Amino acid sequence: MWRQIQDGSRLRALLACGTALMLSLAASAGVSSNGGMTVWPDTFVARVEALALLETFNDELLTHDSATLTLERWCDAHRLASPAHIIAERVPLDKPLPPEQRGELRIGAAESVRYRRVRLRCGPVVLSEADNWYVPARLTAEMNRQLDSTDAPFGRVVQELHFQRRTLSSKLLWLPLPDGWEMMSLADANGTGALVIPHAILEHRALLTLSDGTPISVVVETYTSDILAFQPPPRPARAIP
Repeated sequence: MWRQIQDGSRLRALLACGTALMLSLAASAGVSSNGGMTVWPDTFVARVEALALLETFNDELLTHDSATLTLERWCDAHRLASPAHIIAERVPLDKPLPPEQRGELRIGAAESVRYRRVRLRCGPVVLSEADNWYVPARLTAEMNRQLDSTDAPFGRVVQELHFQRRTLSSKLLWLPLPDGWEMMSLADANGTGALVIPHAILEHRALLTLSDGTPISVVVETYTSDILAFQPPPRPARAIP
């Protein structure tokens, strides 16, 4: 499954980036600010750029163990907040562990599991909403205390365990390009207003393990449209050299 996720993601990224490069030779792709909210124009070029960015971000998640550090790097690189520091805004919610996930965590029916629902925020933007079921017996007492009483992200709290991340599934929840885009002219593909981006754009399911393979946590992460809440510099059209 990992090879399928990785190969598929790379193929889509190459397609999107190649298309974006060709289109940028003939058009400019910009975003504007409206009342503090970033607005992407509903143009074909902007949609291709959005897809390329989503695939780039997805690859970053797939190739790094800590989603928290990946979000901080993304936040910093795209100037979403300064300082680019992720906090886990806890949501008072309880959700039972699905039975099949006990097998993924390698625990019996009676073994204790804790649940933590958080919004991962970087400054004013919420980049991810995450459901996290973890095995407290496999963490230290101090780690459990921090998870119970602070807004520290899970990845930062358990960083000393040198955990590894195994992606179980990766799914784009929004496809920026319209159906049949490859047969459209630029005029037909362009809209007249702002690009409508749904709140949830990407979902990951992942298992976090110790270096010996012992699972400590299973997470379901939903990444939001705030991943794209930035204004890149304008890209003026330029001739082919």
